[in-house]
Amino acid sequence: MHDNRLIVEGRLQRFDQEFLTPAVYRSVSPLEVSEWCVPDEPVPAADALGERYEPIGLPHRWGRPWSTTWFKGRGTVPDEWFDEHGRLPDATRLEVVVDLGFFGDRPGFQSEGLGYRADGTIIKAVSPRSSYLPWSGGPGSDIEVYVEAAANPDVAGDYDFLPTPLGSKATAGDQPIYELQQFSVALLDEAVWALARDVWTLSGLMYELGTDTPRRHDILRSFERMLDLADPADVSGTADAARTAIAGALASPASASSHDVVAIGHAHIDSAWLWPVRETVRKCARTFSNVLSLMDEYPEFRFACSSAQQLAWIKESYPELFARIKEKVAAGQFIPVGGMWVEPDINMPGGEAMARQFVAGKRFFLEEFGVDTQEVWVPDTFGYSAALPQIIKASGSKWFVTQKISWNQVNQMPHHTFLWEGIDGSQVLTHFPPADTYISELSGAELAHAERSFRENGAASVSLVPFGWGDGGGGPTRDMIEAAGRLKSLEGSPRVSIDSPQAFFERVEAEYVDPPVWSGELYLELHRGSLTSQHLTKQGNRRGEHLLREAELWAATAAVREGVPYPYDELETSWHTVLLQQFHDILPGCSIAWVYEDVARNNAALTERATRIIEESASALVGPGVRQLSLNPRPQTASGVAPLSIAVPVATGQAPTLTADADGDGFVLDNGLVRAKIDGRGLLVSLRDASTGREAIAPGETGNLLQLHRDIPNKWDAWDIDDHYRRVVEDLDTVDSLRTVTGSDSVAVVVERGTRDSRITQTLRLDRGAASLEIHHDIDWHETRKLLKLAFPFDVHADRSAAETQFGHVFRPTHTNTSWDAARFEICAHRWIHVGEPGYGVAIANESSYGHDVARSTRDDGGTTTTVRVSLLRAPVFPDPNADQGRHELTVSIRPGADIRAAVDEGYRMNLPQRTITGGRDVAPLVRVSHPAVMVEAVKLAEDRSGDLIVRLYEAEGTRAVTDVEFDVDAASVTVVDLLEREIEPTAGTKLSSTGARLALRPFQLVTLRVRWSS
Repeated sequence: MHDNRLIVEGRLQRFDQEFLTPAVYRSVSPLEVSEWCVPDEPVPAADALGERYEPIGLPHRWGRPWSTTWFKGRGTVPDEWFDEHGRLPDATRLEVVVDLGFFGDRPGFQSEGLGYRADGTIIKAVSPRSSYLPWSGGPGSDIEVYVEAAANPDVAGDYDFLPTPLGSKATAGDQPIYELQQFSVALLDEAVWALARDVWTLSGLMYELGTDTPRRHDILRSFERMLDLADPADVSGTADAARTAIAGALASPASASSHDVVAIGHAHIDSAWLWPVRETVRKCARTFSNVLSLMDEYPEFRFACSSAQQLAWIKESYPELFARIKEKVAAGQFIPVGGMWVEPDINMPGGEAMARQFVAGKRFFLEEFGVDTQEVWVPDTFGYSAALPQIIKASGSKWFVTQKISWNQVNQMPHHTFLWEGIDGSQVLTHFPPADTYISELSGAELAHAERSFRENGAASVSLVPFGWGDGGGGPTRDMIEAAGRLKSLEGSPRVSIDSPQAFFERVEAEYVDPPVWSGELYLELHRGSLTSQHLTKQGNRRGEHLLREAELWAATAAVREGVPYPYDELETSWHTVLLQQFHDILPGCSIAWVYEDVARNNAALTERATRIIEESASALVGPGVRQLSLNPRPQTASGVAPLSIAVPVATGQAPTLTADADGDGFVLDNGLVRAKIDGRGLLVSLRDASTGREAIAPGETGNLLQLHRDIPNKWDAWDIDDHYRRVVEDLDTVDSLRTVTGSDSVAVVVERGTRDSRITQTLRLDRGAASLEIHHDIDWHETRKLLKLAFPFDVHADRSAAETQFGHVFRPTHTNTSWDAARFEICAHRWIHVGEPGYGVAIANESSYGHDVARSTRDDGGTTTTVRVSLLRAPVFPDPNADQGRHELTVSIRPGADIRAAVDEGYRMNLPQRTITGGRDVAPLVRVSHPAVMVEAVKLAEDRSGDLIVRLYEAEGTRAVTDVEFDVDAASVTVVDLLEREIEPTAGTKLSSTGARLALRPFQLVTLRVRWSS
């Protein structure tokens, strides 16, 4: 037989593009179109529908960047489309087709619209892959339909990562960027459309099969027969015959050994990214309206929605749509998953903030829908903290889904389904879909990839695939659902079934009884720069987390001690702000400028609100008086003030003398506990602690070294730091001025230096009684594509570093033995990082930094230098061309002779400074713990507003700890609860009484206690 495969395939492609697709609509009739341009920000539909609309002709230029235009289409359904009985031809239906000027077929990153009826009810959205609005009516019936069109600019473009002005309204320009092409009523030919779906599914499969397989040639020959029967001049009249020609190929069943795919409708909508939060609200409305429309048409369709925040927006701004969602949740079609307020960054949020993601998210789903979500759903985030499994379990959830780890640059994950083990030993069943996408369209290529790459073959047989366009692209389409139907059992393809994530995981649990274990963090070998970009946002996040911790502590104490009303609403609103801004494209610093303009305003308001709560609560607690009292919100004693209490600071023994002595062209600072020598370049050449007398700085090396790197990643500017950055560096060791400053309680050296474009002032300070050297930075930053690091080479043989993460810390090797170790060249630490050897270590703490790197080298003298560097600032130009430009203040502390306990203490000290207040009385803590390794992380009142006291604590040092917990409250009972404050069974060794508890904690164990008291 002669091989004419390429000829038939070329014939098929031309028929599809030039004849089949254009024939989907049998007839099209234009509508009369008018417009109303919204003067500024979007308005509710009720306001827009009553405005005066001006007639326009098509094509019509419209839409300056970020503007909104309302279009109205009016007309009648053509009489000639109906027979004498007023019926449409068989297998046809009416639709309104709108082309806002879409470029290509890429949804989610260009213009989008939401269709409305004249009565203000929502129809569905229009987008490049779903540009129709369903319609009904008889011959000559009136049509009046509105489309709210968003002129969202294509910020990403071709992802060339060049600076763009489009990320802010102030710079985006005022010229129209779209051209309305079509606003028509059309007659859909269902037979032609079904043939197009058949061809798409079968051809997608065919191109994935080997040219040496019989199945590929069977499909090819069926297409050849189809092409002979389908008349390009009369596609509609020959569509049924053409479908019959390929029906056999579509009916051939999958083999018994075929891979199974559970498909779930999904729309990954970034809560902000290349658009502001306000636009995300509308993207959600458009997508969810599409989903609801499909659910009416396809009862088998299921859709998973993961973000409580997005549904809260719908409840507030689109109540009619929210009511329809509730109906579909009850019907089992609209499925809440995820259990968090947003899909957050997983690395950087603090422990309590990560807990609150679940508290806020799961409570919303429970209260609004009666659903206790079990699946944690974070497909797209930039790495996964090793603390997350415990937090998942503490929330009452049990399964985890992610996808982004497939983006690793070097190493492939060895599993797709596995048990993920956290720092405390908790394990969570985790799935990583082998389709390697969370925006699948159920194409032949995607499904074949899933089957080929699935790593559990022989032990498990099923994987998950989320399908649907994200980011405002409209979510799943009817084309995708039709594809799923054709793929239920198709020879050569995995079997596909639409079902819920719960059904998927229950099937996995039943068949895969002994999955492998992955222990520790899931490190993403990409997007490492997201730990540093947009420093002010990261600083605002850290401060917001700690302000709310402190506000809750004093407000709860005031409620219990003085009967002061607890500010539930203000605290909840503030937490929701923090949680939203931890979204995985906001906190990592990879959104447009508009997003960070909003963040700055939000953080200023949050700071004002939380500070007022702290001050009002503290004033109520201490009463009138003239005593100078100190508020200690930390879980450790500070200045003689007990943890979580208010009292007069207590001096401990004879205060040592503070000195700042000249030493050559530099200075020596000494406070009796720490001695620091700074040379004439402003570099730290010696650092000793009095307790050991040991030198921390490696011989011949200098600490406090600012290093400026060229920072041009291959792509993903704000996201990535590529390892080649390390090979181009400038040491900033030239000083403009060097001077000492002596105060009553501190001595300091002030160093001023600069680059060609930036000015940096460092203040190296020793406080009276402090065990650490603080380095405060005041930076006027105007670099471009640069990375600023602060380096400390220590005389320490450290085979690993310890970095704080949520409710504990994680160890990472300092060597690069394996490709996994080498790829981990930029790491996340929260408030502290520690390097040490037996008997000696050094801790570096910070108040707003997350990116670090640690390296080890052998010196000529045979000793080992372990260098720790803190990433301070970056200067990417995309997507925000002015990222990080301007003034920054940030502080780092160095504590020599520190063990892990000292590192934990230093981290809290840096982030929870003591406040002073004038008042009449001390305030005892509501809770005390007896073990120094046990940290009280939260003291608050219960979420259900019962007035019960909630205390969350954890073991911080990685050791076993038996601790007594005592409550200074008139308590009726003490119970162990989960994060949602529901009673659970205590772990072994727990003893509870009405006034306290004795807890036997495993390393890093997290425990929440609920105290019922007589309020």
